[in-house]
Amino acid sequence: MTSQATQDAQHESFRQYLPDLNTPRFQAIAENDAYGHARELLEHHRPPWLYGLYVHWRKLFEEPFKGVTSDGTVQPNLFQLRDEGVPINAIAASANAVISQLSPEQTARTLLHIDSPEWRSWSNPEFLVSDKGIRLDEIAPSLRESVFALLETTLSPEGYEKARAAMRVNHFLGELVNAPKVMNEHSYNFVLFGAPAADHHHRPWGFSFYGHHLCLSVFLYKTQIVVSPWFTGAEPNIVDDGPFKGTRILHEEERLGLELMQSLSAEDKRRATAYELMKDPKMPRGRWNHDDQRHLCGAYRDNRVVPYEGVVVGTLSPAQQELVRGILFQYLLYLPPRSRELKMRDCAERFGSTYFSWIGGCGDADPFYYRIQSPVVLVEFDHHSGVFLSNADPAKFHIHTLLRTPNAGDYGFALRNQIGSAVEQEYVWEE
Repeated sequence: MTSQATQDAQHESFRQYLPDLNTPRFQAIAENDAYGHARELLEHHRPPWLYGLYVHWRKLFEEPFKGVTSDGTVQPNLFQLRDEGVPINAIAASANAVISQLSPEQTARTLLHIDSPEWRSWSNPEFLVSDKGIRLDEIAPSLRESVFALLETTLSPEGYEKARAAMRVNHFLGELVNAPKVMNEHSYNFVLFGAPAADHHHRPWGFSFYGHHLCLSVFLYKTQIVVSPWFTGAEPNIVDDGPFKGTRILHEEERLGLELMQSLSAEDKRRATAYELMKDPKMPRGRWNHDDQRHLCGAYRDNRVVPYEGVVVGTLSPAQQELVRGILFQYLLYLPPRSRELKMRDCAERFGSTYFSWIGGCGDADPFYYRIQSPVVLVEFDHHSGVFLSNADPAKFHIHTLLRTPNAGDYGFALRNQIGSAVEQEYVWEE
């Protein structure tokens, strides 16, 4: 197994890939704020590949929501309304504290209808391609702290700390590449959908929080919560200097995934391995892509068809299945404890139809991708090449992770369909 010292060396080696800040790209980003940086993409089509991706994203956005599936058909009756013990009264009070501080202009941009398609217009690059709601680095400190209070009240304590850590790593990257006005601890947008409702109200609501390397979609109904889809990344994934020195994320997801793969028999390794190389010539067109590299279910991929592949988790040993549970626990970390416990149970009950797949090598130093996929959860892990750092090949210090709830579970759609048929919806703001 990889020693802690070896892991630390692999992650801290990012310093040898610091970019030349005198190049036009980094001079331009240093001179711009988030809006000027977005104009480079949206008006001047720079960089061209990303503008092409943005055009593709908008086409995907126009599709009616269906949900991620394994074969194009949504499996029904996988998700039920239930009591998950979420402190909804406190969450609603925190949301109303945010609303009470909004100006009329901010209110118009931030309070959207529960059925707004803008639920789906999040993205994880630093380019602000969907500017809605309030942006934390532009608002009064008291309002910003109220948004943080809402996040803290909604998420588990450890999930909240993970989110804040991702934001601090983003701040560190902004300092490394001299782009603090584009990437900082507060360069994130927040938007509310529907009216915050306590447990005695029969209406769903939620919010979106998104920016570079952190995107959270949160749906709430009574004492039930869905945090899906979400995206969390880091480049680098460790802060080695400054006020946030020692901050580190996504290393447990990496460690557990590698431990699981290394524990497999030779035959199961063969079954699990979809491709031996991170950018494999055997990959069909589109399997590797410029923006998400090996990820399949990133931003705007709400209706992606992802066939099952790999080894069936239910055929693995009890110890290996326990490693799968450990991985899923990390991916469900944003959920409050009772909700996470129930979701873990949902996942474990379907280990017979859960698949673990792998791309890359599984030596201690090898970068890799893995996916765990079942009817009720899909998680992806990917080591990336440099975006701001200069490493041309995937490296262990640049990590992307995401979670989807297949079969219309994202954004609480599967639950919303059950609520809407039984309850007359109210769309009035709490006084």
